[in-house]
Amino acid sequence: MLAIVMMGSPSDRPFAAQITEALDGFEIPWETRIASAHKTPQVLLELLAAYEALGTPKVYITVAGRSNALSGMVDAAVIAPVIACPPYSDKFGGGDIYSSLRTPSGVAPGTVLEPKNAALLAAKMLGLVDADLRRRIQEAQADQRRRRLSR
Repeated sequence: MLAIVMMGSPSDRPFAAQITEALDGFEIPWETRIASAHKTPQVLLELLAAYEALGTPKVYITVAGRSNALSGMVDAAVIAPVIACPPYSDKFGGGDIYSSLRTPSGVAPGTVLEPKNAALLAAKMLGLVDADLRRRIQEAQADQRRRRLSR
């Protein structure tokens, strides 16, 4: 089982760190990689081919803003699920989110805007093949409910 957090540039590291921290909470092994769909497409495709050759259940979480070609390109190149989690940008007033929401026919990355929720969705996907992970998710959800009700 593996979560691969793909970033478009080094500037995405702080945002991606929120995702990997949440993945740690679920005890999900993860790796981070940087490859731009615009600037280093061949590197990206080579990385994806190597990950797809692994015989382990996996999910990709992509972190790229502006024109988010990364999520679409990853999704088009892999069989595993892809979760787009683009960082918010004040520079474009949030308008750049549309490149994550509107993708061409046959390309279907899911979009989750909150980093911790992207990790939760990845956990739920990987939990389909891991009973221990499902138990950890149930415990986390029960703990969250207890905290909400104790206020």
